[in-house]
Amino acid sequence: MQWEGRRVSTNVEDRRGVGGGLSGRGGCTLGGGIGTIILVLAFWLFGGNPLQLLGILEGTQSPSSGYVQNYEPSAQEDSLAQFVAVVLADTEEVWSDIFSQMGQTYRKPTLVLFTGYTTSACGTAQRATGPFYCSEDERIYVDLSFFHEMETRFRAGGDFAYAYVIAHEVGHHVQKLLGTLDQVHTLMARSGQRSANDLSVRLELQADFYAGVWANQTERLFQSLDPGDIEEALNAATAIGDDRLQEEAQGYSVPDSFTHGTSQQRHDWFYKGYRTGDISQGNTFE
Repeated sequence: MQWEGRRVSTNVEDRRGVGGGLSGRGGCTLGGGIGTIILVLAFWLFGGNPLQLLGILEGTQSPSSGYVQNYEPSAQEDSLAQFVAVVLADTEEVWSDIFSQMGQTYRKPTLVLFTGYTTSACGTAQRATGPFYCSEDERIYVDLSFFHEMETRFRAGGDFAYAYVIAHEVGHHVQKLLGTLDQVHTLMARSGQRSANDLSVRLELQADFYAGVWANQTERLFQSLDPGDIEEALNAATAIGDDRLQEEAQGYSVPDSFTHGTSQQRHDWFYKGYRTGDISQGNTFE
């Protein structure tokens, strides 16, 4: 992706090395299963809600463990932070244009960079849970070390794979602005576990679709994609399917426990968004 020297978003809050205390909880949408490590994945495998894990981690988190003494980001990390700010700026341009065509105004989210853990209106943002969107404060929380995990653990590296992660979380913000996110969360709260999981899958697949729409429009507006970029995003979407994560962890998958979609579903919905570039084509709830 050609990004150097381009506009960066001013809606980035840099908390790296600062840490944070504990706070109350609201509604969160975790980042598409993308930041899953063994602890979080275990919750999924046994039918648990990752949001419950945030509460458990809050109760065991040392108030000082989020602080990093004499924190000095590396040049590579600062470059990655710059890249994230450019991607966020791209999403602002794309979604402002799409919302304008719909006769609406796009309200830009804030992206928070942190190390270790920090506070959010949804509770404590943990490195372990990966990037996520908090609908209560309309912020996206990202620990940049996660992108190293994508490359080494999930074999899904590449700058456009990382851009897909940001675009997916922005997709949840789009759902918030359109009213979909709150409606689905309300339905999930009234549903049994199997139905709630199904609704969660459809919500996540729509965020993947919106990420694909962004990829389509950013290519149209900025001609910034390099050969192989879309393949990087598709590889990342495939690498984080519920079936693949569960099979890697325990040797088999349990479809009724899926909360984010299979590898094929995530691949296909992102690609549909990229192929059509049309937000109206993304009704995953039909």
